[in-house]
Amino acid sequence: MSAPIEVDICVIGAGSGGLSVAAGASQMGASVALVERHLMGGDCLNFGCVPSKALLAAGKSAHNMETAGRFGLTAADPGVDVKAVRQHVRDVIAGIAPHDSVERFRALGVNVIEGAARFTGRKEVDVAGQSITARRFVIATGSSPFVPPIPGLDQVPYLTNETIFEYDAPMAHLVVIGGGPIGVEMSQAHQRLGVQVTLIEKFRILANDDIEMAGVVHNSLAGEGVNILTGRNVESVAPGQNGGIAVHLDDGQVISGSHILVAAGRKANVADLNLEAAGVDYSPRGIAVDPRLRTSNKKIFAIGDVAGGLQFTHVAGHHAGIVIRNALFRLPAKAKQTAIPWVTYTDPELAQVGLQEAAARAEAGEIRILRFPFAENDRAQAERDTTGLIKIITAKNGRVLGTTIVGPHAGDLIQPWVLAVEKGFKIGTMAGAIWPYPTFGEVGHRAAGSYFIPKLFTDRTRAIVKFLAKFG
Repeated sequence: MSAPIEVDICVIGAGSGGLSVAAGASQMGASVALVERHLMGGDCLNFGCVPSKALLAAGKSAHNMETAGRFGLTAADPGVDVKAVRQHVRDVIAGIAPHDSVERFRALGVNVIEGAARFTGRKEVDVAGQSITARRFVIATGSSPFVPPIPGLDQVPYLTNETIFEYDAPMAHLVVIGGGPIGVEMSQAHQRLGVQVTLIEKFRILANDDIEMAGVVHNSLAGEGVNILTGRNVESVAPGQNGGIAVHLDDGQVISGSHILVAAGRKANVADLNLEAAGVDYSPRGIAVDPRLRTSNKKIFAIGDVAGGLQFTHVAGHHAGIVIRNALFRLPAKAKQTAIPWVTYTDPELAQVGLQEAAARAEAGEIRILRFPFAENDRAQAERDTTGLIKIITAKNGRVLGTTIVGPHAGDLIQPWVLAVEKGFKIGTMAGAIWPYPTFGEVGHRAAGSYFIPKLFTDRTRAIVKFLAKFG
């Protein structure tokens, strides 16, 4: 048995949040142990954000080839090579992986230990017989696909986001169970790459987003050929004919597919950590934390997906900064609970920050809703990319409460509105700024300016202008 390791901070999980804590703490002079049982970079690099965006980019390139006629060019069949597309995805991962590698973190002074951590006490873990004690622990074990208990699902092969990017055999008909971000992104990517797709969702797709704006994404996917079945529940799954899979719905319909992707949500990775020994409270939703991200054992923090909140890489990165301030500098920093944006990277993209309509009315009472369509944006017209709109919600006094954008580059266009919501800007601040022309971002400027139209273009204003004109 190796000699016990004693460090200032032990980070469990080398996903985006854990890596940020480990790198930051080590460079600030703390001794750090980083434990990872599987792949450096975690879900985001290997199974989530990076490979999904790479596959979506391939799908968009195929779509652009097929729709080139809108620019006066000759449209072409993209001729999809499934193995080559999957290799493109792997190449993208490989290009980013060195930044998250064991070698890089050891060079930063981090003691990287490969294996599964298990708490053996309130300030000690065991990794394959190696004992590690620390002044502070950070649990950053992330989440993994939730596989619902559908009768028969365990009797057929199925894919999740952890396996679909390595699957390089041709698909004829992909049945996607779940209409969240993963489900809709993978549905559109595969449809554009020549796979027939049926998407099944118990409620509506993108249920956490504004219903009006999510409807734009729904219509876009349906227009490209994705068969979207909402308000349906999968009752059972069974082997189908010719090696296929039969998906039985609660309305009696049977969908015959060649492959199944389960995208029915995520579960926090808390199993096998032996959190009871550490005095850490948790539930199936994740580890309970206070605003400073401390668990019931105040020497142990939990960040990112495993902390049970919004499951986004940028949230994990934010959590990392909060933990460093608390653990190293004893500052009572608290994690943000508002002004957290999220983006679904379909085409059109869907981005959201702040309050949606119902929540805004509950908080502010009277609200104003401002809209402006991409169809009236000159840059969108020039690029023949006019689907979507911006929707801004303000309080009665003009304070920006929330913004949703569905359209081209929505994930980039939401960024100034994140600042507006976080800092409590009034809509006049956004309307008064100078926005470059021609840009997609002008949709926000035009929407903001529309707030003042009812006050400016009135009989009273006209009367004032006429009166002042009499004085030369």
